[in-house]
Amino acid sequence: MPYQWITPPTAGAEAELHLWPYRSLPRRGFVWFIGGTAAALTVPLLAVLGSPILWGLLPFMLLVLWALWWALSRSYRDGAILEVLRLAHDRVTLMRDDPLRGRLAWDCNTHWVALTLHRSGGPVPDYLTLRGGGREVELGAFLTPEERLHLLDELQRELDRLKQAAPPV
Repeated sequence: MPYQWITPPTAGAEAELHLWPYRSLPRRGFVWFIGGTAAALTVPLLAVLGSPILWGLLPFMLLVLWALWWALSRSYRDGAILEVLRLAHDRVTLMRDDPLRGRLAWDCNTHWVALTLHRSGGPVPDYLTLRGGGREVELGAFLTPEERLHLLDELQRELDRLKQAAPPV
């Protein structure tokens, strides 16, 4: 799953959860894909090697390679999101590092935090939000609906445990 408890939830200790978008093409696969595409594009050029047609086709082949490289690099850059959720007995903090919007932060007293699953009406199915401190923030919008449901159960269990352990402030 594209989230991991860095510091697992244990009695009396702060817990830290990292969430990130799923990558179907790792960096090593990216290199192999670009290399394979370059090799596949050169095969038709072998037939016109030594003729002026080669110089007519070559710019378009290079443009295709550059466009693939750019699109995949842009996808990696846009998907370099990291959400860090820290759960402590007195505070819940969510920090989101987003290459497009910069660093966003939210925090609230643990006692007043509400975890909500919006079955419909959100930008994605089974939209997961944290509410408290006068704001509602999204959590893991890049996760699949099944992953958000699984995360909901884990977080609700941990929030309930923290709320029982600490008196309201």
